[in-house]
Amino acid sequence: MAAGTVVSRATGLIRQVLQAAALGTGLLATTYNQANTVPTSLYFLLIGGALNSVLVPQLVRARAEDPDGGAAFEQRLVTLVLCVLGAGTAVATWAAPAIISVYQRDTPATHDAFELTVVFARFLLPQIFFYGVFSIFGQVLNARNRFGAMMWTPVLNNLVLISMFGLYLGLMTAPEQVSDITDAQIRLLGVGTTIALALQALALIPYTLAAGFRFRPRFDWRGTGLRKSVNAARWTLLFVLANLVAGTVVTRLASAADATLPRAGVGYTAYSYAQQIWMLPQAIVTVSLVTALLPRMSRAVTEDRLDDLRADLSRALRISGVIIVPAAFFFLAFGSQIARLLFAHGTVDAAGTVPLGHMLQAFGLGLIPFSAQYLLLRAFYAFEDTRTPFRMALWISSINIALAIGCHLLLPPRWAVTGMAAAYSLSYAIGLLLTALRLRRRTQGLLDGRRICRTYAKLTAAATAAAGTGWFIARSCGQGLASASWTPALSLTAGGIALVLVFLLFARILRIGELRSLPGLS
Repeated sequence: MAAGTVVSRATGLIRQVLQAAALGTGLLATTYNQANTVPTSLYFLLIGGALNSVLVPQLVRARAEDPDGGAAFEQRLVTLVLCVLGAGTAVATWAAPAIISVYQRDTPATHDAFELTVVFARFLLPQIFFYGVFSIFGQVLNARNRFGAMMWTPVLNNLVLISMFGLYLGLMTAPEQVSDITDAQIRLLGVGTTIALALQALALIPYTLAAGFRFRPRFDWRGTGLRKSVNAARWTLLFVLANLVAGTVVTRLASAADATLPRAGVGYTAYSYAQQIWMLPQAIVTVSLVTALLPRMSRAVTEDRLDDLRADLSRALRISGVIIVPAAFFFLAFGSQIARLLFAHGTVDAAGTVPLGHMLQAFGLGLIPFSAQYLLLRAFYAFEDTRTPFRMALWISSINIALAIGCHLLLPPRWAVTGMAAAYSLSYAIGLLLTALRLRRRTQGLLDGRRICRTYAKLTAAATAAAGTGWFIARSCGQGLASASWTPALSLTAGGIALVLVFLLFARILRIGELRSLPGLS
């Protein structure tokens, strides 16, 4: 799973670099990125949140308890999901202007950008249905303990998008502002992006057939246990809604910064690029662990083995921390070099990447509570408790919204969105504390807290020394190099190698036993 995720994220990073080279990091890129974000948000609001957190435990239970091994339950569930998403996709595409108006204002000064975002949205909103196809068949595979396909098929999506942006850059003149983009470019971006996701979704079907799943539409939903799924999904819907409201507020405020400084790269696109890079370690390590861990924790709860549940959580937190903690300090130390290396190409110059680098640094240390909180929430889902995660999301989203509004009102446009990145990290740090306290009561005992805190304290000490050393070496290399084009690559390489070596040295000195869990370091 981790290998598939690494390849998927690596090709995704290449796609992101080409996208930035083609569209930049300013207002033009924001029109495409906002339209491309809407299908994901609506999918999770419609049913995606329930699929990813509620239904896996119920699929596992149905396979263990139903006389037919859960086959009828799976067929009814897949039918229900496809019907909901088909109807939702049609309505959303029709209502595209109203949906986009939630994310950005339609004023005389921004009308062209608003209209372009709506046009992109009409091309991209059919992705809602394909997100659902990918997720429901992926969860059917997960319930059968087959995790690899769901991690590898996104590579196909990225390869199509890489080809699309490569074609865009090679055959067309890259526009620098909203008024420069042509109808042919809009069609290429809109149709190509949706086709890429459709291929990713449909590629899972052969794997589900090989796993023994046979789809037959079933509409006999009454009295079959789906009511329990719907009731559980109600709280998950509210959970998604809380996060969506916070994300929408940040998107709208960040878009205002783009409208004020349309070519400075200080708004939503820079924020979203920085956030995607920042989440790479969590996606590779934590998500892979959780994908395998959730069915296992669900079985432990079903069999009343709470000690095993606590042991699994503790081990997952400590093992993921070996990667997550130094990665967080890596972003803090080298945010500027990373941004310049990846995005100072095509329509973006070196100066245009500076705000993005600062946002990446502001996100930095928030990776630690973000990843840990993601893990802890899955324990509640193993208990089929979706109310508590909603309450935690409500706290986190409320704090994030309050801090983001404060940044918008008190900081100049150049720094407002950077402040929002730091606010996001702070909100998850508070949320982690609240979640840990709730989970301790839910599991009727300690969560191995002393051992976890001791491990993270050692990891933080090692990562702090490593990041300081790496930053000093990268800065020294950057000042000593004459070629500006090679400066970020060489300084980042030198600083990164120093960070890894110093971290491993201090980890050995501090006797961080979880280090042996990494391949080649046992």
